[in-house]
Amino acid sequence: MDFTPHTDAEIAEMLRVIGVGSIDELFRSVPEAFKVAGRLDLPGPETEGQVLAHVRSLAARNRACGVPSFLGAGAYEHHVPAAVHHLIGRGEFLTSYTPYQPEYSQGTLQAQFEYQTMVASLLGMDVANASMYEGATALAEACLMACRQARRSKVLVSRAAHPEYRDVLRTYAGEANVVEVPFGADGATDPAALLAALGDDVGAVAIQSPNFLGVVEDLAAIAGAVHDRKALLVATFAEPLAFGLIESPGAQGADVAAGEGQSLGLPLSFGGPYVGLFAVRSPLVKSMPGRLVGRTKDARGKGCYTLTLAAREQHIRRERAGSNICSNEGLCAVAVAIWLSLLGRDGFSKLARYNHHRAEALKSALAAKGLGPAFSGPTFNEFAVRLRGPAAPIAEAAAAAGVLPGLPLGRFYPELSDCLLVAVTEQRTDADFDRLVAAL
Repeated sequence: MDFTPHTDAEIAEMLRVIGVGSIDELFRSVPEAFKVAGRLDLPGPETEGQVLAHVRSLAARNRACGVPSFLGAGAYEHHVPAAVHHLIGRGEFLTSYTPYQPEYSQGTLQAQFEYQTMVASLLGMDVANASMYEGATALAEACLMACRQARRSKVLVSRAAHPEYRDVLRTYAGEANVVEVPFGADGATDPAALLAALGDDVGAVAIQSPNFLGVVEDLAAIAGAVHDRKALLVATFAEPLAFGLIESPGAQGADVAAGEGQSLGLPLSFGGPYVGLFAVRSPLVKSMPGRLVGRTKDARGKGCYTLTLAAREQHIRRERAGSNICSNEGLCAVAVAIWLSLLGRDGFSKLARYNHHRAEALKSALAAKGLGPAFSGPTFNEFAVRLRGPAAPIAEAAAAAGVLPGLPLGRFYPELSDCLLVAVTEQRTDADFDRLVAAL
């Protein structure tokens, strides 16, 4: 869109209204070292065609284009059928905002209701909301909600949970209120350390499964100890496809399930927009953040849909707000609903089993070359492999050779600097496997 600057007269009037004499006075709290002196050194004006050509030249420098990628770490390359893009591109979905006026929004509300139904079933919970922003903030909101419910302030989080999720959690809950629990030689959360840290001031225990290291956690074994201390178990995840093969968080005793839904029909798209999945047991439904679509009857007795239980004002009252989420990823939620409905229950399970099968095949091929798994715990479609030297330069060399081999774990775990996190989805072929094994 065009940029329309304020006139000098408009600027003077705005300064007068707020009681400031000048622009410099308005920004006096910003240290001088951070202020730009004079004009920015920008290139001269160009035509639209010239700008587009420049942007395309920058995009062409992205090394990942057309290169087999074994990167995962919270973002997974699954096939998205063309029908998903076609249907969410319809004007009724593409242009809709949060449907405050249900009489005009029945199609969008029904699609989000179907999304909620499928997410609740997938996560083994009673109720799901109509989506959150993405996985990290979904986890943070879940822990805050659990602490409010338990009337306690401290959160225990596994060090095997996604490092960026843990960063967001610390930002939300406060550094002093978040305690990390180490993981063991199997790559799973250390149960003895968790039990030792589980004091009477803990309101929420957050465990990711499959965790950031790819290992499937035993949530059922953890749930009993958490509930004995009157705390709530928050299960988080970054690859929900795993629940087509392993038991759901709800079936393993979690009170809240909150994580990332990108792998269920959303493209990688350089990091977004993604979608946060959030589901709870019935007693927590009135404390749940975000949108909730309900099914009811209109004045003529016909079935219809509407937002229910939580008003928008519940989330925008500044310091009194129960949540920082004041909208939802509506279009992304619809895309997830379409993708899940296209697969169906059986197709979802088959895709999960195929991903696991393919990952195990690559794990065996690497082990045959002396590159064994870093941890002994069971994995789904992602695993850490121990290399013969520092992983970062090896990954750079492999990328130069035409394959992105995975994520060097030393970036987040210094003690794992020789380990590479490798993800396998149905998109990776046998030829891709051969290229990875040869490169490593």
